[in-house]
Amino acid sequence: MSDSNHQAVKSNAVSDDYLSKRQLKKGVAGWILLASLGVSYVISGDFAGWNFGLEQAGFGGMFIATLIMGLMYICLVLSLAELSSSIPTAGGGYSFARRALGPLGGFLTGTAILLEYAIAPAAIAIFIGGYVNELIGIDGPVVYAAFYCVFVGIHLWGAGEALRIMMVITALAVVAVIVFAVGMLPHFDVNNLFTIVANPEAAGASSFLPEGYVGIWAALPFAMWLFLAVEGVPLAAEEATNPAKDMPRGIIASMLVLLVFAALVLFLVPGGAGAEAMKSHSAPLVGALQAVHGTDSLAAKFVNIVGLFGLIASFFSIIYAYSRQVFALSRAGYLPRFLSLSGERKVPVYALIVPGVLGFLLSLSGEGDLMITMAVFGATVSYALMSLSHIILRQKEPQLERPYKTPGGTLTSGIALVLSLVALASTFVVSTQAALWSALFYVVMLTYFLLYSRHRIVANAPEEEFALISSAESELS
Repeated sequence: MSDSNHQAVKSNAVSDDYLSKRQLKKGVAGWILLASLGVSYVISGDFAGWNFGLEQAGFGGMFIATLIMGLMYICLVLSLAELSSSIPTAGGGYSFARRALGPLGGFLTGTAILLEYAIAPAAIAIFIGGYVNELIGIDGPVVYAAFYCVFVGIHLWGAGEALRIMMVITALAVVAVIVFAVGMLPHFDVNNLFTIVANPEAAGASSFLPEGYVGIWAALPFAMWLFLAVEGVPLAAEEATNPAKDMPRGIIASMLVLLVFAALVLFLVPGGAGAEAMKSHSAPLVGALQAVHGTDSLAAKFVNIVGLFGLIASFFSIIYAYSRQVFALSRAGYLPRFLSLSGERKVPVYALIVPGVLGFLLSLSGEGDLMITMAVFGATVSYALMSLSHIILRQKEPQLERPYKTPGGTLTSGIALVLSLVALASTFVVSTQAALWSALFYVVMLTYFLLYSRHRIVANAPEEEFALISSAESELS
């Protein structure tokens, strides 16, 4: 069987026990746990990485970039809230695009998400190394390997156990952000925001925009780091208690929390310690507290120790996300089918281990900012395709049951689409090398699909059944 109105693919029937060997545990996540998952995905971005945007654009440029990306994520999250309540499968963005854009569109979206989620933990592992080094003077491959082994291992233990542990770790990270904010508020000075000297050669350069207008453009990927991966909440749809209600509540609640945290760190880190001093610091929250309270201050030590949990929370939860994306693509035949096998504990074993090994190898580069840019490249491609999917499904399937409807409808997803393309272009400004490596990965995966996997799609997979039923209904109508 093939999709008559999409790219030629060959769907294959599989044995009765195929899906029984590829099961996830149902009902382990309510909306509060999903909201915690959304915060967990992202919260490492508050502790490290975003401040490289100060180096690219100064406070003013980073502030404007954060406003633009914040708007993009709000619009994207509202669009995904509708899609995830309507099409609740573990494929997340791949599932939405598969239904709206056909097999190729689904694969391109899933591959972009996979690029983001496979590389983001590598960047976070590098930042974890920086925090561990501040604590005990150990960094590098030993730290990266230890964290990958421990946290992939916890996920292999079971989804319910892993998600509950993740919730505790995330709560500790939230406490660290609050302690940081309380410690820095009395020391905030607006003049500290503008300590980076303006570049006289940059068009529009000033103390507010030291690198001029182009700096705003270059800061977009780092502004995204304050929200990157919140879109992963729908990947937990098959494990949610009540997807129709829980998915919208969970993803919107997590976005609201993340907006508050983004504002706190963006203003208080440079506003307390000075933008110049913080623009390339490996642990900016710790560095800011040390600058105003002293190197041995209790607040700085606490945030350093507990702040490590912020990085661990995102590292831990994005491992969950990449495993579910690999699981869904593999179960449907887009990736090698063995990757979706689940053991007795109903966790995708190979989907956890194989990307983990690849991520560890990438972390050996030590290039955290390069990894951020590559992850952002994948993310922005997926955002554009998911937003487009929302628009197309609104037009193509107005009868689709939508337990939650996006405020503003296609205007909201249209804003997300345009801004995601702007953000995608910005990755080439920051690092052409990173963007080209990401594009090469995309080309390799696309070649694999065109030459091999499109002939081996699994008709029984939930995402494929959704799409085929939709196609049949449209032909009858």
